[in-house]
Amino acid sequence: MKQTTTILIVDDEPTARDMLEMLLANQGYELASASNGLEALKLAAELIPDVILLDVMMPEMDGFEVCEHLRADPILAGVPVLMVTALDDRDSRLQGIEAGADDFISKPYDRFELRARLKTITKLNRYRRLLNEQVKFEWVVEKTDDAFLILDKNEEIIYTNPQARLYLSTTDIKENTKFLELAREEYHCQPEDAWANGLIYTDESFKPRYLVRPESARSHAFWLQAEVMEMGNDSVEKYLIRLRDVTQNISSERVRWTFQGQINHKLRSPLMPITSGLEYLKNNVEQLSEPQLKEFLDVMHQGSVRLQSEIEEILKFLNLSQVDKLAWDNCNLNDIGTMVNSIAESLEIESVNLKSQGIKNQNQIPLFISSRAVELILTELFSNAKKFHPQHTPNLEIHISQLSEGICLQVIDDGTHLSPDQLSNIWTSYYQAEKDFTGQLPGMGLGLAMVSSLIWNIGGKCTAFNRQDQNGLVIEIILPLMNVKD
Repeated sequence: MKQTTTILIVDDEPTARDMLEMLLANQGYELASASNGLEALKLAAELIPDVILLDVMMPEMDGFEVCEHLRADPILAGVPVLMVTALDDRDSRLQGIEAGADDFISKPYDRFELRARLKTITKLNRYRRLLNEQVKFEWVVEKTDDAFLILDKNEEIIYTNPQARLYLSTTDIKENTKFLELAREEYHCQPEDAWANGLIYTDESFKPRYLVRPESARSHAFWLQAEVMEMGNDSVEKYLIRLRDVTQNISSERVRWTFQGQINHKLRSPLMPITSGLEYLKNNVEQLSEPQLKEFLDVMHQGSVRLQSEIEEILKFLNLSQVDKLAWDNCNLNDIGTMVNSIAESLEIESVNLKSQGIKNQNQIPLFISSRAVELILTELFSNAKKFHPQHTPNLEIHISQLSEGICLQVIDDGTHLSPDQLSNIWTSYYQAEKDFTGQLPGMGLGLAMVSSLIWNIGGKCTAFNRQDQNGLVIEIILPLMNVKD
């Protein structure tokens, strides 16, 4: 709503218009004037004034007719009309009321009466508009699929719409209930550093914030994106929160990323012997003996068989629920060693050292995540370690240890350190940092954001920090165990 009050003066006499403008000058109004009925209707449609001071006695179209046109217009029908007339007879006032006038004032003007009436009518009109806006807002908020909450300065809930109560699994918000305390009963606040100071951001950069209800044995993960608007300090209402269901968006983006990962990392290896073999045969077939030719064909055939197998796996993977399905191929801790070696070989990373600390019976420790998801996560982390290493030849250390909340998996490289800003935004999709000391733009892309979404989806945690002993990065992931969820 506009903050200034606009008054439209309508009178065919220039002296009368000048007199009204002089009486209302310096009163905080924005004044406009029209010299006839047609001009008045045109200006009213453009300005949507707060009050119209309308002279009755005008040629061609008098004030009564102008008022009738105003009341017939859906947009202008609610604008108060104060009729200015020298007529005091009862019939004229009745005609004005029938035309839709709100009040009358007679010439010559009493400036105190005029100002008082305008002050009262503009206040009433603004209050009426505010009530209309409030009614519309409440109707939209009550019907929307998004959740809205209003909190006071102590972050305690003072209003929730029906969708908010549904998302927070409550029908009755008790007095002095803090929003985050209630949300954390069912959701994990991610990324953790973005919620470290409650509703206030810990830094100036934009970072999406989520409430994530992890997967369970009975339901899939559920994601809410939280947006917080800080309102005026002079009001009881301090924060307006919007919670939006982005579960489908997160899932779709993750599926796209995982499918790209399948294409990039699963097809490269079997294609190499086929393409390399065909190129060699093309240039040297006449010099090859029959046994040599057979050997080349055998290698190419093995590559084609493997390629066919990988393509079939990808086609199966097009069932979009594969990565997210809880019961699909849950990973055992013992499987990770095999994955590490296989991924390192496919990415041509020569130095990988796997260490397990204090873990017994690894083959009997089922993780609350599928083997496919673990493979995708490790592939992404290994690929990044190679991509951002100065010589693209990282030495990787994989440390696995057991914590009370699950299994801690660390991927440690010997590349470069990241800046605090890069570390803060490492799980943000397509975050683009400033140039580093090598002159490169280390864009974070989609991959690490999808890694975090896979981990948060199952109630795990992921953090990144620089190595203390030398250059390089540590990616730490906490994977919950099956028995924790069951």
